[in-house]
Amino acid sequence: MIEHHTVVANGIRQRYLDAGEGAPVILLHGFPETSFAWRHQIPELARHYRVVAPDLRGYGETDKPANGYDKRTMALDVLELMRALGLSKVALIGHDRGARVATRFAKDHPQAIDRLVVMDNVPTRIVAREFSARIARAYWFFIFHQVPDLPEALIAGREEIWLRAFFSDWTYNPHAISGEDFEVYVRAYRAPGAVRGAMADYRANAQDVEQDLADAHVKIACPTLSLWGADFYAVGKMFDMAKIWAEMAVNLRTCAIPQCGHLPQEERPEIVNKLLLEFLSGWSG
Repeated sequence: MIEHHTVVANGIRQRYLDAGEGAPVILLHGFPETSFAWRHQIPELARHYRVVAPDLRGYGETDKPANGYDKRTMALDVLELMRALGLSKVALIGHDRGARVATRFAKDHPQAIDRLVVMDNVPTRIVAREFSARIARAYWFFIFHQVPDLPEALIAGREEIWLRAFFSDWTYNPHAISGEDFEVYVRAYRAPGAVRGAMADYRANAQDVEQDLADAHVKIACPTLSLWGADFYAVGKMFDMAKIWAEMAVNLRTCAIPQCGHLPQEERPEIVNKLLLEFLSGWSG
């Protein structure tokens, strides 16, 4: 069974899903999602591990304060959640924005992580370093979401249109996220403050780049798995992902998932689950 809990950690009320027993595995979702993104992974991973999947700061049913969206603070959210749950070391799996939080966690708190998975993510400083007209076209939302106030005003009452645009454009099969699954996300982003929280995540971009540049010379030491959708135009088709992540980690495995866009855990869950279980093998806590 998947239990729903809340706890105050790092000064905010965090909502998280909790299932299974054993060595702890934490799942960090990306944009435009919530912890619901892991619905295909939690039951499988929970057969072997204790799985914790929080809504990140600003998302879902976790608090949406006015500040604290730089990835150092969001990584501290995860660390304080661990402390509240009595966990000293975890395997950490992050997708998209969650992968940015997980990457910062691995650098800031190496003693608290045993292994790291990053899914369909180009590190923030790499996006900034390589930025061009071509990348700007694919990453238009990076810029739009940083504009003060305007995105919230334009999206209010049109959350379904806004989300449909992302889910259709970012998946190999444009209907991969549909029906009740899609409606779950629509309801989440119609909640008061939800769009503002997601925008605040992107508005921390300058802080995130500054943090990443300060320790760019430090590579992640723990075993790291980078996987991505082979057919997503803004990641796998635009960047040499194996080369990029070789810059980031010393103990690296990589995998491109065929016929898959930006949401591997939702588009190709069977493949993702197999890869995760293989990578987590031997993690005993």
